[in-house]
Amino acid sequence: MKRIYHLFFIAFIGTIIFSSCEKADSLAQFADGTSPVLSASVSTVAPPPADSNKVVLTLSWSDPGHAQDKSLYKYYLEVDSTGRNFSQATRIDITQDKDKRTYSFIGKQLNTILLSYGFAFNVAYDIDVRVTSSYGNNNEQKKSNILKIRVTPYKIPPKVQLPTTNKLFIVGGATVGGWNNPVPAPSQELSRIDETTFGGIFRLTAGEEYLLLPVNGSWDEKYAINDNLAPGVDLEGAFFYSTGPGNNFKAPASTGFFKITVDFQAGKYKLEPFNDQHGLPSDLFMVGGATPGGWNNPVPVPSQQLTRRNAVEWDVTLNLTAGEKYLLLPTNGDWGRKFGTADDMAPNAGLGGKIKPEGSDIPAPATTGSYKFTVDFYKGTYKLTPQ
Repeated sequence: MKRIYHLFFIAFIGTIIFSSCEKADSLAQFADGTSPVLSASVSTVAPPPADSNKVVLTLSWSDPGHAQDKSLYKYYLEVDSTGRNFSQATRIDITQDKDKRTYSFIGKQLNTILLSYGFAFNVAYDIDVRVTSSYGNNNEQKKSNILKIRVTPYKIPPKVQLPTTNKLFIVGGATVGGWNNPVPAPSQELSRIDETTFGGIFRLTAGEEYLLLPVNGSWDEKYAINDNLAPGVDLEGAFFYSTGPGNNFKAPASTGFFKITVDFQAGKYKLEPFNDQHGLPSDLFMVGGATPGGWNNPVPVPSQQLTRRNAVEWDVTLNLTAGEKYLLLPTNGDWGRKFGTADDMAPNAGLGGKIKPEGSDIPAPATTGSYKFTVDFYKGTYKLTPQ
């Protein structure tokens, strides 16, 4: 009986060994997918505002042929300004109708993407578009060819109502004029930078607050913020138009000069330190061989005193002599501080350029005559216009 048991055991082991030596069936092999080929319905897109809810661009692409049910494929589109290699791309995940392999943009969707890149209204730009496909688990990603499309954003209404007065003033304990209303003008009036942007440079006191007013001397309307205790609101944030409640803007943590930008289109404000070594002048005078008064200092007033138009802009109309030069002085009769040009050798420096504290003498225009000279400290520029 014992012998029979041993024979049975040996036979059993032999069967296992034989079975283990049998060659296993080959695993199924699947071919790799291919990069999808992307195409567009148009190569130029410039929709009018009336087409904001209409399809203005349709993208389509070929089947990448992944070894998986097509309904499980993953696709996503990338859109970016040309030249950035998709470093700041807007990504759109395709979640519906994946078998159709298409995606359509309506006007306002595409316009929002374009404006997020800082594109100007009614100006044509190039964008890059591509699609990426993969298995449902993101494996075997295949990127398509890159399409370049010419696009033009259309103008949309600003997020915040513009001042009907076309003017904007700053008031509050943070300002030189305090909460007195009307405020001192023109020193506390912001400059209109473009159709929907105002800006100015002001000395602000830390720990204080301020508001923006469309009408100097009236509290009926104002621009305010929702929460002046939120982190970072002393330097940037959202604002709104109000005829009632609203919180004051908060001054920055340090007292000093700040450049304020108020963007009604985006509904945002921003403050940046203005570290000009001379600060912001309260007066300006023109002196130099190009002027009627020559280099004599003090200069004749009021003929060579600039008129202040708002917080950052001054101008004067004067006869200037070609081949000569001039400077700007914050204090008449004082050579201790001056403003000149950042580059007196730049092309057309006689008609405009960058203003700079302790800069070079500004060259007069090539032709003797009457010119309106304007200096803008917000932009840091000067400009001359023949009269």
